[in-house]
Amino acid sequence: MASRRSRRAAGEPELELATPTHFRCPISLELMKDPVTVSTGITYDRQSIERWLDMGHSTCPVTNQSLGGELELIPNHAIRRMIQDWCVTNRSFGVERIPTPRIPVSPVQASNMLSEMALASRLGDVGRCGELVGRVKALVKESERNRRCFVSSGAGRVLSCTFSEFAVKSLKGYSIGAVLEEILSVISSMAPLDEDACWYLRSPESMSAIVSILQSGDLGRRLNAVLVVKELVSRRNENGIETVAKTEGLVEALVKLIKEPISPQTTKASLVATYYLVSSGEKTAERFVDMGIVSLLLEILVDSEKSMSEKALAVLDSVLVSEKAKKIAYDNALSLPVLVKKMFRISDMATEFAVSAIWKLCKKGGEECLVEALQVGAFQKLLLLLQVGCSSATKEKATELLKLLNGSKRKLECIDVMDFRGLKRPL
Repeated sequence: MASRRSRRAAGEPELELATPTHFRCPISLELMKDPVTVSTGITYDRQSIERWLDMGHSTCPVTNQSLGGELELIPNHAIRRMIQDWCVTNRSFGVERIPTPRIPVSPVQASNMLSEMALASRLGDVGRCGELVGRVKALVKESERNRRCFVSSGAGRVLSCTFSEFAVKSLKGYSIGAVLEEILSVISSMAPLDEDACWYLRSPESMSAIVSILQSGDLGRRLNAVLVVKELVSRRNENGIETVAKTEGLVEALVKLIKEPISPQTTKASLVATYYLVSSGEKTAERFVDMGIVSLLLEILVDSEKSMSEKALAVLDSVLVSEKAKKIAYDNALSLPVLVKKMFRISDMATEFAVSAIWKLCKKGGEECLVEALQVGAFQKLLLLLQVGCSSATKEKATELLKLLNGSKRKLECIDVMDFRGLKRPL
């Protein structure tokens, strides 16, 4: 909020309103919305002092005195009411009254709620468990501070255990799908999950329930489910990824979310999950290939923004470990033109993936593939790449590609065809 506000009535000189100094946060210099006092007696806006502490500081910004190990931020109700009264008094200057802040959840409150949830879960009390999950969800949405409080209190593990137990009941015929979806929505906001939480979620019963939500949940629930899958497979736990990859229907569900996008966030999360699954082994990669992932990725790359292109290129490069994927990619008229085009138009990361993918195709595709790469300007792009610099791995692949292309250069005058004219295969 600005420190001065003004108004001008017809025929009157401009008036200025200064925000009282003691109403401003010493850190942000803005009007405090949730004033709290630290052990040194200095009052700050909660958001500003929490950000200061999150940066690793342990001293009072004003006095530079230590705030101690057990830090407590005490709401300053007196100054907050004075600020609200001042806002109301000066509303004619355009000052809006700050709302009364909600009291953040304490670690003790969070632990008590989670303990009660764990007990309700063990007793099979679906109704009470659903009620507690709803309360946790509301508090987590209320503020980032509340979310961090629940995370540090072990909410991810308790929620994942609860989800696993109810997933078993669901498979036995209990109609508790709505509760499972609600639990998963809260779990998706608890990342990063610890290994215990992941262990519960990787159980066959849990994964079956997650896939069911991926396939038939509403848009929000499906996003939550794919975010959880992404979290499970991004942990670099080989046994864990293999367990997830074997889940019936998972590959099909992820490919469908990529093929029939419901939101950019869902598509990106699906691509990241696919990347980790494909990178885990050739057998899993071929399952995605059989579902048509290569063509889908090339279609995405034709016209997509930076973040989406990076993720699609990462998956395409990874899936090309499969011989079947290489053949499908070469037979697709978009492959080389799109990959060459993307080499310099996105980011360093995208360039590395694009060069790697071209390298894999040209090593496998033979003379015909090399000639086409020359037609779409790969030679000039690779030379430029070596001039501007790149990682050692990319430099090695680019150098090898240039040697391969140079051997075919005699058969075709190398021209830079940015619009892809002259291709033997139509777009």
